Amino acid sequence: MTIHGKVVAITGASSGIGAATARHLAAVGAAVVLGARRTDRLDRLVAEIEAAGGQAAATRVDVTRPGDLHSLVAMAVERFGRLDVLVGNAGIARTSPVADLDVKGWSAMVDVNVKGILHGIAAALPVFRRQGSGHLVTVVSTSGLKIVPTQAVYAGTKNAVRTLLEGMRQESTDGLLRTTSISPGYVRTELVDNAVDDPAVREQARQTMADLGIDPMAVARAIAFVIDQPDDVEIGDLTIRPTRQG
Repeated sequence: MTIHGKVVAITGASSGIGAATARHLAAVGAAVVLGARRTDRLDRLVAEIEAAGGQAAATRVDVTRPGDLHSLVAMAVERFGRLDVLVGNAGIARTSPVADLDVKGWSAMVDVNVKGILHGIAAALPVFRRQGSGHLVTVVSTSGLKIVPTQAVYAGTKNAVRTLLEGMRQESTDGLLRTTSISPGYVRTELVDNAVDDPAVREQARQTMADLGIDPMAVARAIAFVIDQPDDVEIGDLTIRPTRQG
């Protein structure tokens, strides 16, 4: 596998897709550098990976703070000599009709889902350019492919990132940069825990996720697949969802 020996930084790495990706990539020979706000979870994950013979490091990352992303990238370079891939996985969801005017929730999603990705790009791109190669893998959502009520703003943030990466792809046809958008459908993660305020609606969403969602490791394997391609091959978009998802 070409992924063996690569250095991969992952945001939102303390749970769900991020944690599964860290475990899987480390197991197939990548060095992983993990960022999230919950450092206790990160420390346990690093210990787990190292106990299994893998290479890992971690630092606190709030993607709304540009300096935290620069620290994540710097840790990768200082500990492992380079950064090959940045997996932009951190994200939040707030679901409600636009007419509810959840301005605070809208702002939070823009700050994390859009600006957080931009902050990661700003930190990683100079390193990629200096090295002569790099790969941006960003987790978006099938919510941007099938627009449904209550998810308009959330889907908008994910499609903004999809558009951003396509623009970067067209600006980077010198072969030095690869960009990939991963669109998961229902995945058993903690994403829905803070998506709605109404306890009954939230519990219903959790039940749907539990019944229908796929394991985060399925998305981790998809991320490994796109990273593992030869340098002259770019997987621009990859959609992964439950077979029963409408």
